[in-house]
Amino acid sequence: MRTSGFKLVLLATALVFMVVGVAAAEINMTMYYPIAVGGKPYQIINELIQGFESQNPNIKVKAVYYGNYDDTRTKCLAALKAGEPVQLSVLFSIDIFDLLNQDIIVPWDDVVQTDADRAWLKSFYPALMANSMAGGKTYGIPFQRSTIVMYYNKDAFAEVGLDPEKPPATWDELVAMGKKLVKRDANGQVVRWGLSIPSTGYPYWMYQCLAIENGLELMNKAGNEVYFNRPESIEALRFWHDMAYKHEIMQKGSTDWGTLRQQFLGGSTAMMWHTTGNLTPVRDGAKFKFGVAMLPAHKRRGSPTGGGNFYIFKKTTPEERTAVLKFVQFMTEPINTAKWSIGTGYVATRPAAYETDLLKDYVAGFPAATVARDQFEYAVAEFSTHETARVKKFLDDAIQAVLSGKATPQEALNKAQQGADQILGGYR
Repeated sequence: MRTSGFKLVLLATALVFMVVGVAAAEINMTMYYPIAVGGKPYQIINELIQGFESQNPNIKVKAVYYGNYDDTRTKCLAALKAGEPVQLSVLFSIDIFDLLNQDIIVPWDDVVQTDADRAWLKSFYPALMANSMAGGKTYGIPFQRSTIVMYYNKDAFAEVGLDPEKPPATWDELVAMGKKLVKRDANGQVVRWGLSIPSTGYPYWMYQCLAIENGLELMNKAGNEVYFNRPESIEALRFWHDMAYKHEIMQKGSTDWGTLRQQFLGGSTAMMWHTTGNLTPVRDGAKFKFGVAMLPAHKRRGSPTGGGNFYIFKKTTPEERTAVLKFVQFMTEPINTAKWSIGTGYVATRPAAYETDLLKDYVAGFPAATVARDQFEYAVAEFSTHETARVKKFLDDAIQAVLSGKATPQEALNKAQQGADQILGGYR
């Protein structure tokens, strides 16, 4: 009897330790995520999280949603400074230098453990890795990524005698077609512009397109030099200005990022430049035939990449890092990347996603979904430097000054260059 009782005590003790061990093994992760983009990405993120947790019941992921990328970064960094547990976040790909300077992220090279993990690190489109690596190490995993594309109203093209299947491929064609597409009422008031390019929200990003197309990348890879007042840069900003003031194919002054999609869907502009992250909302909301095209070329084609990467923070335990790696690998599995791309319009960040039956079938019926991906061939890194927010503020202010008619491109960009040099001089 004593032996049996002793065995029962041992069994009960073992069960207690097992229960405690299971409880201790549960890992809770917090992820900050920006949602001020087209569509309803949080719904898809929530669905993917549920799928991950069903496969990994010992890992719980809490998504904290905020507005745009800047809002998310501010809230996320504040939480980290306050000592709150935050293991990962999707933040701007261009935040990489600032996050490194603050010493709050770790390279994924230090997190991966196996040859399969290392192969996964190299499985993303090279164009997307330009804003994801620094010093030969990978700090960002591409996820909510994009390029800028041109949306155009095919019905409007047909209305004015333009071929709906031949959008403008050059700056000259853009101006010529834009003039034909401008529509006025009986009083001479414009009711439809030929083209709209947003100048709020991310003006530097839109301007970067024009600079690239004019043969210039605005910064070096080290993020400590910018070329705002080069002749190619000045010419690019002058062209943006002239499309409104000289060619009169777009409205003067400011064009709002947040409302432009609705203006396009409402027919008040025949063409717009915007993120491919708006592809699904445009598809769902358009009451007319529309097309999607690469941006027109001048000296070359080109668009900066854009969007957000997964970052992992330093204040994580080894167990948390393993869990974060498992989660991010799940989120970027080809089938999940395909689901994400279809649901939002963002680019699938891995070539393997386009080999899934799901995405093959989708693009077969909706070829526009491949335009942003195909533009990778001409894409460059989005504008990113040390102290990016401060530096690009000088550029944003220059753009606004020129588009509002308050300064010439030469004057505005000289001032922006001077301000940027004062900041970046210490990093050279």
